[in-house]
Amino acid sequence: MNQPNVTITLVRLTRGGAREDTRKENGQRGKLKGDPQMADSPRCLIVISENGPYVVTGQVTLTRRAPAVSTHGEPLEWDLVGAEGVDYEMGERYELCRCGRSKDKPFCDGTHQAVDFDGTLTAERGPSVQRRKTFVGTGIVMTDDPTLFAAAGFCRTRYTDVWKMISATGDPESRERLKRMVANCPSGRLQFSLRESSEAVELEYKPSISTIVDGPLWAQGGIELRAPHGFRYEPQNRMTLCR
Repeated sequence: MNQPNVTITLVRLTRGGAREDTRKENGQRGKLKGDPQMADSPRCLIVISENGPYVVTGQVTLTRRAPAVSTHGEPLEWDLVGAEGVDYEMGERYELCRCGRSKDKPFCDGTHQAVDFDGTLTAERGPSVQRRKTFVGTGIVMTDDPTLFAAAGFCRTRYTDVWKMISATGDPESRERLKRMVANCPSGRLQFSLRESSEAVELEYKPSISTIVDGPLWAQGGIELRAPHGFRYEPQNRMTLCR
């Protein structure tokens, strides 16, 4: 089945400041993450409270998303859930359930205290680059951090998956489809670059958190994530949080 042409605005993850991406993708110019127009925005932060909720500050948009699927149930793109009221009415600060037992999901209602929730953190704390496996194709290099969430389903179809597709990227259509599948991975487990040792190419997200139907929280746009005692996790353009 032929996939529709999708215009992608791209950024590359960098350690430095903003600069414009002069490469065109599907006829569009991308802009690198770190756009100076965001410099005056409130600091976006998620703090994981000890055995408690995610505390979100910085006027981070909270919205609802679900995968749009094919007639065979294969995830194709991310859709906003509902035509109206897709965003929750939020203020500067809010708390999101982490124990999974709140009666007011996605928000915390204090149930974690009644159920004696054990919120011990198990996520890796070292740099993702040290865990990434590299898969070299034609005109694309895919990397995979197998410690991250992989249940969203964008990485596979009923016929194949991205790990097999990398060998078929000599075909431009297959290569573009692979890019889209990798870009839709919510956890950032999958990334791609245009050549080895180059920066990862990423969709440009404003800082936001999405509640995924029957799934994790999806944090986008490089929101800072801190552990209870101040540890700062590696900044990520895409990451998923258990709930």
